[in-house]
Amino acid sequence: MSILEQFQLKGKVALVTGCSRPNGLGYGMAEALAEAGADIAGVDVGSFEEVQTLLAGAGRRFLGLQEDLTRSGAIAAVVERTLKEFGRIDILVNNAGMIRRRPAIDFTEEDWDAILALNLKTVFFLSQAVAKVFLNQGTGGKIIQVASMLSYQGGITVPAYTASKSGVAGITRALANEWARHRINVNAIAPGYMATDNTAALRADAGRAASILARIPAERWGENSDLKGTVVFLASAASDYVHGHILAVDGGWLAR
Repeated sequence: MSILEQFQLKGKVALVTGCSRPNGLGYGMAEALAEAGADIAGVDVGSFEEVQTLLAGAGRRFLGLQEDLTRSGAIAAVVERTLKEFGRIDILVNNAGMIRRRPAIDFTEEDWDAILALNLKTVFFLSQAVAKVFLNQGTGGKIIQVASMLSYQGGITVPAYTASKSGVAGITRALANEWARHRINVNAIAPGYMATDNTAALRADAGRAASILARIPAERWGENSDLKGTVVFLASAASDYVHGHILAVDGGWLAR
């Protein structure tokens, strides 16, 4: 198989969470996987009407599952419906997440629990559910978590988000240790400062935005298209010997 053929995903099925917003990271990754040949099952609390139209341009099948993954029974339902529609799962992208900003001294238990439930608990149990599918299929598979710069750093006014993304990094390594022998690759992408809804408050703060931009060697905020090559690599045969790695896509932020 040539190197370019190794990046092809024709005949694969990808389950991507948090991908209902066209400017979001999840949509960018879903679009990339579809362009590489995969059919897509998308999961989000929002409507998929606009995204379904956009993804149709890639010529792949798309299933939109409007679901709150923190709801009891939601993970099992999502996996069951994906298998019913496509007959298999080959790739999982655990992208769904939330952020709430408040000084640590004032952070509430309600906010803490909501963030950890979606950003960390769901990541583990959806990974577990899909890994069971991989084992039943006997095919191996690819699990791609979405970490963060705050998997490496403490941040300011985002203690629960930092805890969750540090946990995502740890879970990525732990699952890779157990599942690599089954040809299940578990890796993570750590996006830098991206121009998405999650950073809208930062970009609206002129002083903070300027200080962030000044530290990025690439001298720009990232776009969801910047994750396309990375997610296809980690979802494809080209990354078959990559396990437990956290790949930063950050414009050079961590190198500064």
